[in-house]
Amino acid sequence: MSTPTQSQYVYEFAEGNRDMAALLGGKGAGLAEMTRLGLPVPPGFTVTTDACRTYLETGQEPPELGDEVARALVNLQRAMGRELGRADDPLLVSVRSGARFSMPGMMETILDIGLNDDSVAGLAKASGQERFAWDSYRRLLQMFGHTVMGVDDSLFEQAIAAHKAALSATDDHALDAGELATLAEEFKTVIRRETGEDFPQDPLEQLHRAVRAVFTSWHSERARVYRRREHIPDDLGTAVNIQAMVFGNLGPDSGTGVAFTRDPATGEVGMYGDYLPDAQGEDVVAGVRNAVPLAELHHLDPRAFAELGDHLRTLEGHYRDLCDVEFTVERGRLWILQTRVGKRTAEAAFRIAHELSEAGIITPDEALARVGGTELTRLMFPRFATRTTDVPLAHGVPASPGAAVGVVVFDSEAAGRRATEGQHTVLVRRETTADDLPGMIAAQAVLTSRGGKTSHAAVVARGMGKVCVCGADTLAIDSAARRFTTPAGVAVHEGDIVSVDGTAGTVYLGSVPLTASDVSGCLETGKGTGPLTHAVLSALTHADSVRRMEVRANADTPEDAARARRLGAQGIGLVRTEHMFLGERRAMVEAMILARDDTAREEALAALLPLQHEDFTGILKAMDGLPVTIRLLDPPLHEFLPDHTELAVRLAATSRPDPHDRELLTAVERMHEQNPMLGLRGVRLGLAVPGLVAMQVRAIAEAVVQRLRDGGQPRAEIMIPLVGTVEELRLARTEAERVLAEVVAEAGTTPDCPIGTMIELPRAALTAGRIAEIADFFSFGTNDLTQTTWGLSRDDAEASFFPLYLEKGVFTTSPFETLDQEGVGRLVELAVEAGRAVNPRLETGVCGEHGGDPASIHFFHRTGLDYVSCSPFRIPAARLEAGRAALTGAVGGDCR
Repeated sequence: MSTPTQSQYVYEFAEGNRDMAALLGGKGAGLAEMTRLGLPVPPGFTVTTDACRTYLETGQEPPELGDEVARALVNLQRAMGRELGRADDPLLVSVRSGARFSMPGMMETILDIGLNDDSVAGLAKASGQERFAWDSYRRLLQMFGHTVMGVDDSLFEQAIAAHKAALSATDDHALDAGELATLAEEFKTVIRRETGEDFPQDPLEQLHRAVRAVFTSWHSERARVYRRREHIPDDLGTAVNIQAMVFGNLGPDSGTGVAFTRDPATGEVGMYGDYLPDAQGEDVVAGVRNAVPLAELHHLDPRAFAELGDHLRTLEGHYRDLCDVEFTVERGRLWILQTRVGKRTAEAAFRIAHELSEAGIITPDEALARVGGTELTRLMFPRFATRTTDVPLAHGVPASPGAAVGVVVFDSEAAGRRATEGQHTVLVRRETTADDLPGMIAAQAVLTSRGGKTSHAAVVARGMGKVCVCGADTLAIDSAARRFTTPAGVAVHEGDIVSVDGTAGTVYLGSVPLTASDVSGCLETGKGTGPLTHAVLSALTHADSVRRMEVRANADTPEDAARARRLGAQGIGLVRTEHMFLGERRAMVEAMILARDDTAREEALAALLPLQHEDFTGILKAMDGLPVTIRLLDPPLHEFLPDHTELAVRLAATSRPDPHDRELLTAVERMHEQNPMLGLRGVRLGLAVPGLVAMQVRAIAEAVVQRLRDGGQPRAEIMIPLVGTVEELRLARTEAERVLAEVVAEAGTTPDCPIGTMIELPRAALTAGRIAEIADFFSFGTNDLTQTTWGLSRDDAEASFFPLYLEKGVFTTSPFETLDQEGVGRLVELAVEAGRAVNPRLETGVCGEHGGDPASIHFFHRTGLDYVSCSPFRIPAARLEAGRAALTGAVGGDCR
């Protein structure tokens, strides 16, 4: 055995271990570890990822690689007692990829390297099976021809199909040795015709070309796409494993299979998997024949089955986790070809982690690290039990997961009316606005043809736990005609039933059966009803015990607040007061906007005051004893007025236009802005409309007083939105403090209402030190901060160039889903650092959509934020991730 050196590019299996996955790849590290454990692993060696990176960067193998491979091959031949490609009893090897992170099926494998026109006869003689030898040779010709020499694989498949057709056979096993020998000659002819060169007869040439082909497959399109989806870096490269071949296709006493130490779907303890008698490993993957359940191996070969069970227990005990194992039985002898920590469903992940922790095999911290918020969210939503016959009407963006069935409606009025009649509905819109909120509340699901995961429909739907599919742009939605049509010409009318899968982003005609989630109910009651719910509650309990950050909710109604508290919220980080101005109150807002003088405006505001007081009192009651951060009115006022086109058409269509409509149209035209989201909104609106801030602050203060008199413990906080300069906050705070002082004088009770601001503009982040001089807290509005930092409109960007940017790797994920830590995140860090330098006790949190995103939560923990706030439905996942972040991430700055 050679001694490892700094420049070593080849490691024999006995030289490595499972901690060397970055160098040997996951497969190579697993083979090395199993060799160390004494399991029956066919000997071999691994070419490192360093060698791959050098080859991909320079187009040349490292100069030392050839000699290192030759030395390792000599040792392999000595261990097996055979030589590569020798004419009699040849050694054959497999050449397999093996990246650090599992990329199943994305890169190349070549089996039976070493066979040629001479050694195929030696293999037939040594094995005593001529058919097996020719079958192995034709497999090599096909795999090498396609993978290494670039021949279209369909040409080989056509030749196989022609031979089977001539025999009226459907199974490759119907081809005897003579047929396979003829097929091998045809394959060589195809290779010569398509490439202009012969299949290489030199076994060493086969080996070296196969290694280079595996290196090159790292940059294949399918591998690139997979890495983008799984967020695997492009610069890691793949290792290559060269291993002595063992054969499962030697007859009925041989076979190949895949086994799991537990059920990867449910987590239940036991041996699970598939076995395919008289076959090689790729046959299982390709599905050339139906495999049998692993339990059948007990009847086919009891000794091999018992040995496999022992090895599975050894591996799970060693890795302390679910293991996925590939194996081959060669004439009754069991060989283990690969192991890795197995992929599993969300349900299995929670069950396995909990049961291993309960057994003392792993610690509670390790159990928590093995589950995640994304998996928990998946468990909370009901799912469709889709059938193979279910064909989607359309595909869109899976904006808010879950499954819902309902009748199609095209406006809020219809959704509300049918809801009162006891019908479940699906609200279908081209896109939604604040006006659609009542319909969204009434509906079970929302379907739009425009928008992305952070569009209005998506954000609001997630906040309410509603199913939502956005951006189904193949649908032609005609709200006036009350129908939508698909490119295939299917017309769906109001009243027709559709099924919406917010997890997959699909829509079906008719009712698809639902599978209910037990997890969502147990999270609200805190009581488990089975192994899965007990596991979930256990993970959350431990997360709560170790996390530093609080988790609060974005909630706008007492009902949302109460549900958030049941789900574990420690307060409300964002109350959006604009949602309280819709419905029957819209006329009062219109009156304020249309007011011709101070008196009329004050009367309109006075009419809104008791309603706002009632709203705030209900929310403070639901969150009694916990902080409630109330954002003053943020959106531009034109959002509360009718659409300009709708008004113009209505006026043009009548000979006696309504004077009120004329007045509204004038107001809409007067208030029109080219870019309203960067116009008169937020603190600017509060300063420009006299009495607006005062009305809202008074409603908050009087609600606090009311709760105090009722024996409650209200903790209201007042948040000023869209501040860009300390002077804006100073003016708004002065007005708020004046009103608070008035309420104190009137009530004789002091409402303690801290006043802070949202940091959602780059200028605010960069001048946070000055703003912190007069702010009691910062709440980062990362939705707008991302827009203003990147200089884009999220709805327009997601509908236009985001898919291109994701495809080309400009984004690995949307910056509206996961925080851009390098850019937007740096602004957050600067603001926290500058703010706490001025005010060490400055409370900081985040209330954008990123507050519920797992990766972003870890960043906020490291940055030292005090809390994250998210929609009620995402609270359990945020609690879990905040706990996981505490286990893995150091905290920056002064977090008090």
